[in-house]
Amino acid sequence: FGFFKIMLLKIEKYPSKILLKPNQKVEVIDEKIKKLISDMEETMYAAEGRGLAAPQVGVNLQIIVVDSGDKLQAFVNPEIIKTSKKSEIMEEGCLSLPGIEVKVKRFWQIEVKTLNIEGKEIKFKTEGLLARIIQHEIDHLNGKLILDRANLFTRRKIIKKLTNKI
Repeated sequence: FGFFKIMLLKIEKYPSKILLKPNQKVEVIDEKIKKLISDMEETMYAAEGRGLAAPQVGVNLQIIVVDSGDKLQAFVNPEIIKTSKKSEIMEEGCLSLPGIEVKVKRFWQIEVKTLNIEGKEIKFKTEGLLARIIQHEIDHLNGKLILDRANLFTRRKIIKKLTNKI
């Protein structure tokens, strides 16, 4: 571990094109992928985020890292296979949309099928904040942002605010 160099990655900001397109499945979890995951974790914490998806650091792969406050987790090729009927609306922020918060409706409970960092397929159920973070990050893997979940009026207002900054 002593010689392991941590690298902070550049977080892509809206309207970067990589944020707006679907991402490829990871075929093999090799040392390069494990290093990317490690760098994504460090980048997420340095940016004070709760989740980060590979496209947010310019990599077109289905990888997310999340931490709802209890533990850091990395998921490769995650898929939501079941959702609860119950949902909840909460404000969400995004590292790729600094200073922007949007009210987003998400499922309260989800079941996820994914690969862990060892490449083993796992399934689990989760609810509340962790379920929300995973849904947010999987949206990134599908080329969706919280903007896409806002109503048209809010979306236009935010896009105008963001593009006037540029």
